[in-house]
Amino acid sequence: MSAAKAIASAAFQAVLGSDDSEVKRVARERADEMTPAGGGDFGLEIIDGTAANASEAASRIRQTIDALQTFPFFGGEKLVWLKNANFLGDTVTGRAADVLEGLEALVTSLSAGLPDGVRFLLSASEVDKRRSFYKTLGKLAKVAVFDTLDTSKSGWEEAAMELARQVAETAGVRLKHDALELLAIRTGGDRRTITSELEKLALYVGEAQREATVQDVALLVPMTAEAVIFELGNALASRNTHNALALLQQLLGQKESPIAILLVAIIPTFRNLLAVKDLMERHKLTRPAQPFFFGKTLEKLPPQATEHLPRKKDGTVNAFALGIAAQHAHRFTLPELRAAQKNVLEANVALVSSAQDPEGLLQQLVIRLTAA
Repeated sequence: MSAAKAIASAAFQAVLGSDDSEVKRVARERADEMTPAGGGDFGLEIIDGTAANASEAASRIRQTIDALQTFPFFGGEKLVWLKNANFLGDTVTGRAADVLEGLEALVTSLSAGLPDGVRFLLSASEVDKRRSFYKTLGKLAKVAVFDTLDTSKSGWEEAAMELARQVAETAGVRLKHDALELLAIRTGGDRRTITSELEKLALYVGEAQREATVQDVALLVPMTAEAVIFELGNALASRNTHNALALLQQLLGQKESPIAILLVAIIPTFRNLLAVKDLMERHKLTRPAQPFFFGKTLEKLPPQATEHLPRKKDGTVNAFALGIAAQHAHRFTLPELRAAQKNVLEANVALVSSAQDPEGLLQQLVIRLTAA
């Protein structure tokens, strides 16, 4: 990073993301750090970025530009904080012409450089990362992004584990690896829930700070809907019909959509099982002791052998989910998994095009898929 860039980053910071509570917490910390010491009432100028409509949003942007271009009183320093902006996402307000023009003017002003003694902090919730405004921020500012995990996307489990590890480390709570994995899955990777559950675990393990075990987590941490979906996938892969039906009923009781259960839990489970079973038989791969170990095994294969495997958002192979499948693939034959794919496809078509009872259809599907 050049010296000019370093100076710009120090004076202009942005805290963004859909994890609203974390964005607000970190932005408050940054504001405390960036507010000039001894600046008094003139050291901090806050502009409320929560706009009810496009007109208000455009007005807030103009106020921000004016504040940035106004020199601090008495030759001192000041922080301008555009706080909790809600017009940077792909929304009706965010797409309004006045707002887009205002943001373009703001970028032009920021690109010209901040006046001496002026610092700028931007905090915002949803942000459309496809827009040039977001891309320009990365060039001008020190940007921190805190997004909630999308558990419908491939690879969320690994991201949830990393988040849980970071929060546990900050909280000073030690967890065994399998306990950390269970905590991440049961909380669905929600930062606030992870933090709350870690506080409970810290009290439970006591002042001696022994490592929390998987039994401790299982006892204290309830399952979110995301965790139930994950456990349903495990029950299907384990061919545990009784457990799979119970978990399915729990999800339906929580008013989860039958088609969503099929798309998020059942289809990925058998897609991964089939892909891994084929790989393991073709390349004589052994069953991993832990899901994460399978990633190293896949790295040893030629690229053409893994190019069809499910990918995460960043384009890398979803090794954790495939590792779970690899632990259970021995329970099925390839013909059984091909037949399972056909059954899943037929159920998908029936759910969206027939008058059959969706709950009964899913129950029948689970029984067919897990029957030994």
